[in-house]
Amino acid sequence: MADSTGQEPAEPGHTGAVAADPYDRIAWRDLYARSAALRELADGLAARHAHTTDLLADAFLAAYLAAPRVREAAEMAPSRLFNRQVVAELTASPGFAVLRRETAGDPYAAALAVLAQAPALRLLLDRTEPVREAADRAAEARRLPRRPVRAARETTQQAGATAGALGAGATSADGAAGSASARAAAPAPDTTAEQAVTRAEAAARQALEAAGPGIRATARTATAQAVRVTREEAALMRAWGVGHGELERMPYEQRARLAERLRTSRLARWAELIGRFRQMADGERARKVENATGELIGVTLGDDLSRVLPSELAHLGLPELRAVFAARYAAGELMLYDSRGEQATGQGAVIACVDTSHSMYEEGPGGITREAWSKACALALLDQARHARRDFVGILFSAADKLQVFRFPAGRPAPVERVLEFAETFLGGGTSYQRPLSAAADLLTEEFDSDARGRGDIVLITDDECGVTEQWTRDWLKAKRRLDFRLFGLAVGAPTATASGSVLEALCDNLRPIEDLTDVRAAADLFRLI
Repeated sequence: MADSTGQEPAEPGHTGAVAADPYDRIAWRDLYARSAALRELADGLAARHAHTTDLLADAFLAAYLAAPRVREAAEMAPSRLFNRQVVAELTASPGFAVLRRETAGDPYAAALAVLAQAPALRLLLDRTEPVREAADRAAEARRLPRRPVRAARETTQQAGATAGALGAGATSADGAAGSASARAAAPAPDTTAEQAVTRAEAAARQALEAAGPGIRATARTATAQAVRVTREEAALMRAWGVGHGELERMPYEQRARLAERLRTSRLARWAELIGRFRQMADGERARKVENATGELIGVTLGDDLSRVLPSELAHLGLPELRAVFAARYAAGELMLYDSRGEQATGQGAVIACVDTSHSMYEEGPGGITREAWSKACALALLDQARHARRDFVGILFSAADKLQVFRFPAGRPAPVERVLEFAETFLGGGTSYQRPLSAAADLLTEEFDSDARGRGDIVLITDDECGVTEQWTRDWLKAKRRLDFRLFGLAVGAPTATASGSVLEALCDNLRPIEDLTDVRAAADLFRLI
């Protein structure tokens, strides 16, 4: 029955199953407006099923809110009771708490979870369309409680038939419940309109109860899929050095583009290797100390009270020897434990010269290419440099005419897009040591002349052996003496390059072979020395 304005009376109860304040719903609407994927999903579902946009909003809010609360069934509009049941099962799923660790407070991650749940929800909606039709008919009967008895009887008969059909497709117990709901929904000839409405709602509830096990199983599947997808994307971002704080500040469109680029990058399949490298480097960095006590190797003289021998300290207990102790302390002649600790000696830039010749594309153990291992190592060196507030330079090289330089100054952020460009670039061709090492020496010279910073570190990562001229060698050694830098060599899958008398052995201060590309710890000590 229409009201005085000519409009149908509104359906009583809430249309949103998750209790949320207006600001949280604004977050959903804003994200919905920005995400073409969400709009496409909503349009596709709405073309076949009713109230699905409300269901997507509820799924988003359940993942996004700090403490989501699913409304009681009595608070809901009858037509949204199905949505409420689905969301209640989602939040009760065993993996939901795990999912929220990735999505709570992060609208992008919550939207990603909704998109990941979409295939399971779409299948559920297709299978349970009769349940929602029964709910809609009960809602229609409630909106028009005073219509003629005959019209009310038709509504309840349709609701009962739906519940019976659902029961026929379920287990025997559920089928009996569906048949019972159908009999309960069939009104007697003298049933009033209000009684017909009550019975239609009862039939809709029974239909929803019969679908409960299927909704529960689908919710668990959807949650597990969302956990997998959100974890994979979070791991992908961490592997490429994109922190959680940086992601939260990133606009939705930019974050979506970045995620797509990371997933489709040439090195995307090696994200796990890159992540392991960075974790290993972080652990080694924690072990690297400067002027710290390490292995005891003897006794020496000095004035470091933290290393004084107990026999010296015993003098303080005798008044007549305290003056002797003070005199020896002033002269730096106290007996101390002598120790050997690991010290960081580099101050200038960290430069990674990465070979990108054709042979670096070959796979090693575990199917990992030499290029992937080298780029993962270089990205970990980038982290190392930034942690120590040192400039980082990535030099990609192959033949003498192929060189590309990527500079990441210590005082500026390292743009993710630039890092990706460095990681994805592959030049191909042969191998020449002279040009990349000369470029590295020139960069260290520039740094030394402008900022008086020396003692830089160069890491040459290659799988090949090539010759250098005598004149170039003289110039190289002259620059090395002036700038006091070190050259570390990593021979990736090239045992001949580390052989006695090789060019690499002659050039490098520290050279090691890398044979097992699955073992990131093969270069672990490098991150303690740099």
